Amino acid sequence: MTGPSILLKDVCCQIGGQTILDIPTLTVAHGERVAIIGHNGAGKSTLFKLLTGFMRPAHGEVQVLGRPLGASLDAKQWRLMRQEIGQVLQGLHLVGRLSALDNVLIGALGRVSGWRSWTRFFPVAEIQRAEAALQQVGMLARATARADQLSGGERQKVGVARMLMQGPRLILADEPTAALDPTAAAEICRLLVDAAAGATLLTVVHNPALLPVLADRVIGLRQGRVAFDLPTQQVGDRQLGALYKPLANEPPAHWQVDLPVPVQKEKRMLQ
Repeated sequence: MTGPSILLKDVCCQIGGQTILDIPTLTVAHGERVAIIGHNGAGKSTLFKLLTGFMRPAHGEVQVLGRPLGASLDAKQWRLMRQEIGQVLQGLHLVGRLSALDNVLIGALGRVSGWRSWTRFFPVAEIQRAEAALQQVGMLARATARADQLSGGERQKVGVARMLMQGPRLILADEPTAALDPTAAAEICRLLVDAAAGATLLTVVHNPALLPVLADRVIGLRQGRVAFDLPTQQVGDRQLGALYKPLANEPPAHWQVDLPVPVQKEKRMLQ
């Protein structure tokens, strides 16, 4: 692929006439590891919706994987584009009644269609690929367990395996370690980075301690605007403190983040 994975120009998103995202320019090169951070309502999830076409900008240009997103794309083109975008979500969007293996096989639906997809009668090659993905995240021994019988960390590993099965060129991870203990969170981050080899990775990060594990570049959003765009090693107390400082007339309790131990110290804690 030539050109960047993501390109935004003069993008503005609005709801009810209120601007919720305003980005004059943003470029993410192919293969970059980028973390998106900011307070609740800063525009992080809106940015992901914009990149997957589930939100249209009021104005501006959005390009993803070399495709301009807009009315010119028909339904087939949207499906093709979304097949190349893998998502790992904080909500652990697995089908509880299905096994871990069956949930991973869902990642093959971009390649398997018709009666095979309706009956979950996948080709042997796809089953072997799904088993290999589970092996990669250390979950092959739990392949037959129902998703609703797995722990939070195990379910998130299955989510990473499903993304591996998909083989995307762009990975969007929205707080993938939410509600996980520190040990499980660090493991999921490392698996996610390994899984993103050869792809572009954007991760919404809740805990600043995970920044050095997940990203080489950090974009801070505040009130829908880019507050800073820096290499990870340049993000410290001053940048984080300014980013998460409560807005006027809003109590500190509105901000659900623990601030901040210096990032480099946090990095040593995870090693």
